[in-house]
Amino acid sequence: MHNDLTTLDTPAAIISLEKMQRNIARMQQRANALGVRFRPHVKTTKCAEVAAAQRAAGASGITVSTLKEAEQFFAQGETDILYAVGMAPHRLAQALDLRARGCGLQIMTDSVAGAQAIADFGRQHAHAFEVLIEIDTDGHRSGIKPDEDALLDVGRVLHRGGMHLAGVLTHAGSSYELDTPAAIAQLAEQERAGCVRAAQRLRAAGLPCEIVSVGSTPTALEAASLEGVTELRAGVYVLFDLVMRNVGVCREEDIALSVLTTVIGHQADKGWAIVDAGWMAMSRDRGTSKQQRDYGYGQVCTLDGQPLAGYLLSGANQEHGILSAQGAPDTDIVNRFPMGTRLRVLPNHACATGAQFPQYHALAEDGTLRTWERFHGW
Repeated sequence: MHNDLTTLDTPAAIISLEKMQRNIARMQQRANALGVRFRPHVKTTKCAEVAAAQRAAGASGITVSTLKEAEQFFAQGETDILYAVGMAPHRLAQALDLRARGCGLQIMTDSVAGAQAIADFGRQHAHAFEVLIEIDTDGHRSGIKPDEDALLDVGRVLHRGGMHLAGVLTHAGSSYELDTPAAIAQLAEQERAGCVRAAQRLRAAGLPCEIVSVGSTPTALEAASLEGVTELRAGVYVLFDLVMRNVGVCREEDIALSVLTTVIGHQADKGWAIVDAGWMAMSRDRGTSKQQRDYGYGQVCTLDGQPLAGYLLSGANQEHGILSAQGAPDTDIVNRFPMGTRLRVLPNHACATGAQFPQYHALAEDGTLRTWERFHGW
């Protein structure tokens, strides 16, 4: 057990408890104001203690991105779990096993073939899976468009096949590409309207559709109305990151995750300090490179978390990071960041950076640290 940031080995993933709790409260208040239940996506942290904090604030159930997450959170006592990735036929046996053990697992599909596989497997095992149909409201990735014929085809295959057609779900992932409140609010309305439209079409065709689930961190924070929606989902909001800062839904000071690192050398003629956080610590995610402000591999901060304007992790090898000033090289880099200096680096993508570490170190306001294990793998 380490008492504070000055003795912890580096690199290490640090979660600021104060910032995390503030972020959790902000999103829960949004969901409450919009009149919907909030089901956080736990893939960002994959951490039982974080999920417990979300639940304590008022969240109901969780969203997962792997069945291993479902297994691990179920083992922690969570039963209301949505697996929000298209269900592959080979995973149905594992999903059935979870449900047989008392996990209220919901699964998802966006094709007739997927629906048929679920219905066939369910009938073979005399089990009615709880299934949502994924809706594409922004052309981001997967799903059925709200007005496609396939929507009703999938619904009928599930319903007539004896499955529980639970509802519809969408994720406006293209919101990450926006950077103004007005544009995000417009997409949030598009997301809402498209998913509600899909639900209305299913109901008009005599098919059940109780759940209407929407969400991404940006659209959740900018939505003006969620009329017709029953459930809101979001994930990265709990920690935030530099991509979200560029999108405009948080400030640098809201980012709750940082990587603790140590200066291990210099290239004075190049204006570089070398740190022990390379891409194995920060991840290779360069999500800010496509945005209006490029943070390299991360924003460099002091040990107490204050951003150092103009100093970025400008390059990264596996275990080495290059700290440099933007613009002209810092000719005083050796004196500014002496050997052994401890710094913190804000990440581009909290989910990707967190995935590099087996545990988080939760930093309390008094400077003490608690170790939180992180689930990983598939």
